[in-house]
Amino acid sequence: MTGKDGDPVILKVPPGTQILDADTGDLLADLTEGEFVPVRGGRGGKGNASFATATRRAPRICEEGRPGEGRELVLELKLIADVGIVGLPNAGKSTLISRISAARPKVADYPFTTLVPSLGVVKVDEEKSFVVADVPGLIEGAHQGVGLGHQFLRHVERTSVILHLVGLATGDGDPVEGYLTVRRELTQYADDLARKASVVALTKADLISSDERSAILEKFREGTGVDPMLISATAGQGLTILVGKLSEMIEDIKESGDD
Repeated sequence: MTGKDGDPVILKVPPGTQILDADTGDLLADLTEGEFVPVRGGRGGKGNASFATATRRAPRICEEGRPGEGRELVLELKLIADVGIVGLPNAGKSTLISRISAARPKVADYPFTTLVPSLGVVKVDEEKSFVVADVPGLIEGAHQGVGLGHQFLRHVERTSVILHLVGLATGDGDPVEGYLTVRRELTQYADDLARKASVVALTKADLISSDERSAILEKFREGTGVDPMLISATAGQGLTILVGKLSEMIEDIKESGDD
């Protein structure tokens, strides 16, 4: 037979997909852009026309092609976002991303409402915007795969800024311990996460009195050494200031060239 080489088999993947060798676990490519050829097809054999001569016009011989390469791969997606929202289950991450962006994740009053990461584009003004990822709730032991564990911790690695969301509702537990639990899990999963720029926001502030807020803020500063923001995604309290602060941090990081 005569004909051109076969068309390549192209698998389109989302930006941020990592390609790993299934046998060795080696990282072969990190596709934030461009393409990668993990295996190549075999060299094609010559057809009977290639063996034609002046005296042998119709040869009945041909050459077999060689088999192509074979390889087992693992494709793992690490979302590309400017801000990763982390916190314990039911901290209000989905509610927040639905208020500051056009994303509409499932929102309900029970843990692990979010089973897949949600991405949203936050518009700061006519010229500025950034991408935020709502990472499903982390629990103690997440770095070892407990709960949703490794499925979602990897998405935090690509973010420029980590937004710690800590709920202040009665059923959300102690804010200081909740924040420290999530921070420990991030640090134990990857040391780099502890060094990322971060913002801490205490949310559901509309559910507590002004006296309680003052006491909680003072306790939080003493217990963590962090000065948190106070917001309410439901009531819209403090969201404009939060978005502005995140935008400034992202701009500073991009200008400095840091990850």
